[in-house]
Amino acid sequence: MTQPAPYIFDATTADFDQSVIENSFHKPVLVDFWAEWCAPCKALMPMLQQIAESYQGELLLAKVDCDAEQDIVARFGIRSLPTVVLFKDGQPVDGFAGAQPESAVRKMLEPHVQMPPPAAADPLEQAEALFSEGRIGDAEAVLKELLGEDNSNAKALILYGRCLAERGELGEAQAVLDAVKSDEHKAALAGAKAQLTFLRQAADLPEVADLKARLAQNPQDDEAAYQLAVQQLSRQQYEAALDGLLKLFIRNRGYSEGLPHKTLLQVFDLLGNDHPLVTTYRRRLFAALY
Repeated sequence: MTQPAPYIFDATTADFDQSVIENSFHKPVLVDFWAEWCAPCKALMPMLQQIAESYQGELLLAKVDCDAEQDIVARFGIRSLPTVVLFKDGQPVDGFAGAQPESAVRKMLEPHVQMPPPAAADPLEQAEALFSEGRIGDAEAVLKELLGEDNSNAKALILYGRCLAERGELGEAQAVLDAVKSDEHKAALAGAKAQLTFLRQAADLPEVADLKARLAQNPQDDEAAYQLAVQQLSRQQYEAALDGLLKLFIRNRGYSEGLPHKTLLQVFDLLGNDHPLVTTYRRRLFAALY
């Protein structure tokens, strides 16, 4: 019979002390005493193998053919089959005789065996989640490791460029984004470059408080309205920026050769088509256009 995994094996009289007793000082070892003629044994064995596999090496499963290994049967006083014994630190610590449901077996194992942690998330998905939470440094650390293994991953490069831009490393961010040659993520790349543009523009603009003061005195101050939207974009205040840009477009769509319209489209690229703000403001822009 083929073995499903290296932590599931046959134990014999010759190797029992090493494969079960010694191993149990490192990992718990579940020993399944079975025989070819025992129908309940054959029903139980696949379930025990499945349980062992679910522990991904944190639990060893040793199978003892009682017809062939009479010395082990006598040593542990096995009287009925199937019998299952859990060894830990060189000693039997729990077990059962007869067929059992999977839930009962797992409950018996629970105090003795640690379930392995869930598989780590895809590194890129992890970085995207960290970035969206504003944990830029953590996202950057994940991306550096990922790009160290594959520096041609366009999606990772784009997100890394955005991290650098958020930290004010605008020149380095530009170099990273310029290195992206794949056409597969055009919208994401355009969005990242738009973010870089907004951050560069914002660095040369008046402070937000000054712009708001100008607009309080004159709500028709188109320059102040546009500059405030750029400052908001640089701070990821997207809803406020989109609202301001749309109002400016409606009021003066020709401002600076249609700049509000162009900027709205850049923000749509930045956020992506699936973003709820993009859905809302694309519809509002369409209504304003037509």
